[in-house]
Amino acid sequence: MRADALRNIERIRTAAAAAFAEHGLGAPLDDIARRAGVSAGTIYHRFGSREGLIDAVVADIAAEKLNGAIAAIAGDTPWQRFTSYVMALGEAQAADPTFNEVVARRIPNAPALRAVNDRAVSHGEWLMRAAQADGTLREDAEAGDLDRLIWLNAQAVALGGDWWRRALGFFLDGLRRRPE
Repeated sequence: MRADALRNIERIRTAAAAAFAEHGLGAPLDDIARRAGVSAGTIYHRFGSREGLIDAVVADIAAEKLNGAIAAIAGDTPWQRFTSYVMALGEAQAADPTFNEVVARRIPNAPALRAVNDRAVSHGEWLMRAAQADGTLREDAEAGDLDRLIWLNAQAVALGGDWWRRALGFFLDGLRRRPE
């Protein structure tokens, strides 16, 4: 690829990252093109579609946010580690509307974004299994429940305010196994 084409791609990626951070994944492509100093046609030529651009630009950012949530896991027990992970994901969702849209699977056919989502659920599933093994998490909880929890939290975050914390607390209380 020519040097000018590579520069265009990098300018598009930088402009898209800024636009998505400001306006979410629905940021107008014309705005991104204007910021990058290219035509919208150049974006389509280089990335194929809006989804292709989002996948190319946002996946790395989302993976960093997920890594932050994983790094924030704390606690002495499997239950504490599981709940700290869920709350750290919630914090990341509330702090970054673009990450919130990603984990809500708004762009379900973007392979790189899907990989980030799948990793978020997979890591949570590992924590769930540990909590189930020590008897603190309901035996009937499944990875799909965590996926839906992340999606539900995205909807609560989108409503604004801090209600999402209460909603996650209620959900986690429902997942906790109580002694008979």
